[in-house]
Amino acid sequence: MSAIVAVGGELVDDVVDVPQPGSHDVVVEVRAVSVNPVDTKVRAGGGARRILGFDAAGTVVATGRDATRFSVGDEVYYAGDITRPGSNAQFQAVDERIVGRKPASLSFAEAAALPLTTITAWESLFDHLRATPETTGSLVVVGAAGGVGSILVQLARAMTGLRIIGTASRPESADWVRAMGAHDVVSHRELAAAAGQLVPGGVDYLFTAYSKDQIEVYADIMRPFGEIVAIDDARSDLYPLKSKSISWHWEFMFARSMHRAVDLQRQGRLLDEATELLDNGALRHTMTEAIGDFSAAGLRRAHELVETGRTVGKVVVHR
Repeated sequence: MSAIVAVGGELVDDVVDVPQPGSHDVVVEVRAVSVNPVDTKVRAGGGARRILGFDAAGTVVATGRDATRFSVGDEVYYAGDITRPGSNAQFQAVDERIVGRKPASLSFAEAAALPLTTITAWESLFDHLRATPETTGSLVVVGAAGGVGSILVQLARAMTGLRIIGTASRPESADWVRAMGAHDVVSHRELAAAAGQLVPGGVDYLFTAYSKDQIEVYADIMRPFGEIVAIDDARSDLYPLKSKSISWHWEFMFARSMHRAVDLQRQGRLLDEATELLDNGALRHTMTEAIGDFSAAGLRRAHELVETGRTVGKVVVHR
């Protein structure tokens, strides 16, 4: 089968064996993938020759002996497993327990934009911050125009009573964040002053995709016993948060698959719940750039766009 492999920090076209399904696997004919910052980081890090790609949407073409959730011909979407070969290939084997049913209202390209960011946003909001429809107060979303932020804002608006304050650095990003459902949008650089005006009693919850050199700002704007969830790789000194007893949560959506969590199937069920929200119009897809070239060249272009740090929403590569 055809595949795009990463080698020496580059992406090249290759031919590899078609994967055989493990006991709980489905084999998917991949129709579209999206590129996330984690894809570019893994590629740039070099290392052994491997097939990259996490987000995918496609059609099931084979199932393992213990796989029961899907049948051949089913359309699915998923974010994959960082310990296995990725989605930048013609076919991919993936554990069906982390796979969801593709929204019927979306194309394969639109669906491929969603899994990784949806899982990350869902776990951040509902697993870590334990938000419910009755949850009120304030939520600051740092990096609200990005892939995860775009979904988190939508989920918080549709499924909680939180007041959502999103940060954005450019006018077009701010417009996007408002379209996602944020009540207020402020500049990254003016967060401290803006939060003081909008939420003088202190922020209840904060999600951040960019925490480097920001811990003192967060400590200043949060209320005592506030909660923060972070997804970036910054190794920050969290001591400034101590005097307010502010909780810090790390979110890593590969945790369940990487460590074979006992509730591994929760990831697939989560995506099924998101499918219902997407099909009934409560959520919208976040694809903003579609590249119709499923090859090393097309994926290189997608990686370049993501690496600018200026993309709004998601970049997708499709057949």
